[in-house]
Amino acid sequence: MASAAAVRMAEPDWPRGKVDGQLIYAVGDIHGCYDQLRRLLTQIASDAEASANGRTTTIIFLGDYVDRGPASRQVLDALCWLKRRRPFHLQFLKGNHEEVMLGYIATPVRAREWLRFGGSETLQSYGVTPPAPDDPPEAHLAARDDLLERLPVAHLRFLEDLELMVGVGDFAFVHAGIRPGVALSRQEEEDLLWIREEFIGSEESHGRIIVHGHTWDSDRPQVRPHRIGIDTGAYETGVLSALRIEDDHLSILAAR
Repeated sequence: MASAAAVRMAEPDWPRGKVDGQLIYAVGDIHGCYDQLRRLLTQIASDAEASANGRTTTIIFLGDYVDRGPASRQVLDALCWLKRRRPFHLQFLKGNHEEVMLGYIATPVRAREWLRFGGSETLQSYGVTPPAPDDPPEAHLAARDDLLERLPVAHLRFLEDLELMVGVGDFAFVHAGIRPGVALSRQEEEDLLWIREEFIGSEESHGRIIVHGHTWDSDRPQVRPHRIGIDTGAYETGVLSALRIEDDHLSILAAR
């Protein structure tokens, strides 16, 4: 993947499934990487214009829009703009990082660990000086109040309205994964946002092909018989990926 944008076509052992005749793009964890998001959306728009042929075009964002990368505010600005303009059918899922950011807004002292895994970068993107995680409670209360003064109402509403799961045809889209052996309709929010080893290590069928983010090991998506992980660690690898799905065909779009 040496170029700014690349397409990786389906391989023979990749899973196949239907998406009710739609053209779907599932976007992996953005983590404050605005430049890659902008490039990937440009690529998606170009691809959809060339190949939709009247089909419904849907973009599903799998969560973790904030933290770690340098431009969380710009990312949320862009996603809120998309939500207002609706150039495609859009669905936005909640990630564990959005959950913890909302937790810091509600109870900053209890959620102070957010600052250890990306919250400091998010505060800085809003012009807020982050306290150290172990600073006294009043420092976190002051940082939260400063954030609320700078956080656009549209950003807060966006974070509060995120979905947990989307199902289309033979596919289900979630942030982290699902609890194996539990029906999709009975999944717990904590698992959908946080599960890792129990899901990643499972080889059983889940009823649908699970498309998820949250766990990455390289700048290439993880394609398995019953799941497809499209988090490619954009904040470290520089690569943001999307899974392109149409009936019985998959491909990967990537922006570096």
